Amino acid sequence: MLTKRDLFRSAAAIAAGAAIARPSRLMAQSYPGIIEAKDIAEEGFIYGLPLVMNYAVMQEFAVDKNSGQFKAPFNEINNLHHVATPEDTAVITPNSDTPYSFIWLDLRAEPMVISVPMVEKDRYYAVQLIDGNTYNYGYIGTRTTGTEPGDYLVVGPDWKGEMPTGIEKVFRSTTPFTLALIRTQLFNPDDMPDVEKIQAAYKAQPLSAFLKQPAPPTAPKIEFLPATTAGIKDNFFQYLDAALQFVPETPRDKAIRAKLAKIGIGPGKAFDFKDLSLEHKAEMLVGMKQGDGKVDKWLAGGNKNINGWNVGSFFGDEAFYNGDWVMRAGAAKGGLLGNDAVEAMYPYTRTDTTGAPLDGSKHKYTITFPQGQLPPVNAFWSITMYDGKSQLLIKNPINRYLINSPMLSSMQKDPDGSVTLHIQKDSPGAAKEANWLPAPNGTIYLVMRLYWPKTEAPSILPAGEGTWQPPGIHVAK
Repeated sequence: MLTKRDLFRSAAAIAAGAAIARPSRLMAQSYPGIIEAKDIAEEGFIYGLPLVMNYAVMQEFAVDKNSGQFKAPFNEINNLHHVATPEDTAVITPNSDTPYSFIWLDLRAEPMVISVPMVEKDRYYAVQLIDGNTYNYGYIGTRTTGTEPGDYLVVGPDWKGEMPTGIEKVFRSTTPFTLALIRTQLFNPDDMPDVEKIQAAYKAQPLSAFLKQPAPPTAPKIEFLPATTAGIKDNFFQYLDAALQFVPETPRDKAIRAKLAKIGIGPGKAFDFKDLSLEHKAEMLVGMKQGDGKVDKWLAGGNKNINGWNVGSFFGDEAFYNGDWVMRAGAAKGGLLGNDAVEAMYPYTRTDTTGAPLDGSKHKYTITFPQGQLPPVNAFWSITMYDGKSQLLIKNPINRYLINSPMLSSMQKDPDGSVTLHIQKDSPGAAKEANWLPAPNGTIYLVMRLYWPKTEAPSILPAGEGTWQPPGIHVAK
């Protein structure tokens, strides 16, 4: 029986016979054999996927002014005065509950100070600090630091200074480039002017400016390799080379970085598939595909299935992942830039209660929260609709991408006090439209968000073991 690997080898052998032999730059080195190279490519893809995805987002948000997703240069804040829409395509599964503010920080020359204003106690906000490893290394906001104003210092991996007077806390990134992602709760469309006032008071400045001291020399200008999320599949290891320039090696990733170096991947290198023999190229592509398959398998089964929802905790800091590259890659692929479980839980599903794929072209669906059993949160909850293939928000006639707890007061309740959501591509009728979550004419990906989930029962925490469980999705009768 001819396996997929044999097919690739056969194709490579046929092509090799037809090709003009030429010495390879990589082959001239003591390059690993094809099976070892394939295995390294598999591991390398899994390890590198979050780094490359993050690099591509940084490129689109902070470097390429013509990307269509550009926000602001490094160390400048960009406030979005709207929630995410189908036009926002740089990050998969975007949150459409909270207007975002973005600050991509360049910490090479000196640390940066992030200042936050007073925020009213019933409004949730969070500053999530995410480094180039996709580690969440700190939080400022309602849950962690309260709603009082404050100044916080973000430092790079090599900073050795003392905490200055006036700074509430120091956060250390594992990489010199890092993202401060700010979410500010929007209660309803009329609330946007109040959100904008809060956003206008967020501030980022170099430590020297905060201390009113002379600035140190600026860091050298970098010619970033142009990258987009769409291009990752075609030039993955080339992008990984680029990303690794800004991801210092740590004890946890030393072994995989050494393996990658054996196949010519690392900081300052320029991996190019055309430098490989045809057999190596074919096998390494197989390895990458197998790595992607392992990530997908983890996404499908790495969490606990509760009523068809995948429930788990898969975002955190370096110690949380502890070198589990499959989990880190699964987290990035499932929803890049997600929060720690204590900040937000993200049950997600592509299936109904029977395990059948959700498909708006074939069925109408309902999800019912019994009376008194809405998601238990300190802040708010939502259910967001995404296209099942792209994991992006979908256009629909009422421009509604989610249903969340602030909308409850306008929603229709069932006679027994429960709340039923109608998940379908066409309107369920005027009487039920307040409870309608428009679906695509195709496969569906749903993400539930529980911001600042309660820890006392009933609770979704610990992830997958909590006393509260998300209700299943049923085909409408």
